[in-house]
Formats: sequence, structure tokens, C-alpha cells
Amino acid sequence: MTGSLHVGLAAFGAAIGIGLIGMKASEAVGRNPGAATKILVQSILAIAFAEAIVFYALFLVR
Repeated sequence: MTGSLHVGLAAFGAAIGIGLIGMKASEAVGRNPGAATKILVQSILAIAFAEAIVFYALFLVR
């Protein structure tokens, strides 16, 4: 039961983090369209790191 709770909270936190990253990345591209590729690369990396939190939680629970 507690393992499921930990994984659920990790997934919830990662989903919130990914949403905030996407929101701020689109805001940054709106302010400076010339830097769209740099912002895209950095946001993709940040999203990958945020998703890795869920995988860490899954492997630590098992």
C-alpha cells in the first residue's frame, strides 16, 4: 500500500513539473522566438529528468 502511494505521489509531482516546464517554455518562446531551439532543447532535457523521478520511485519500491 505505501509503495503504491509513493509511486503515485512521484507520478503526481512529475506531472506537475512537466506541466510547469511546458508552460514556462511556451512563455519563453513567446517572449523571444529567436531562441526557440535552445529553449526546446533545454525543456526536453528538463522533462526527461522530471520523468526519471517516476522510474526511480518504481525501481526503489520494488
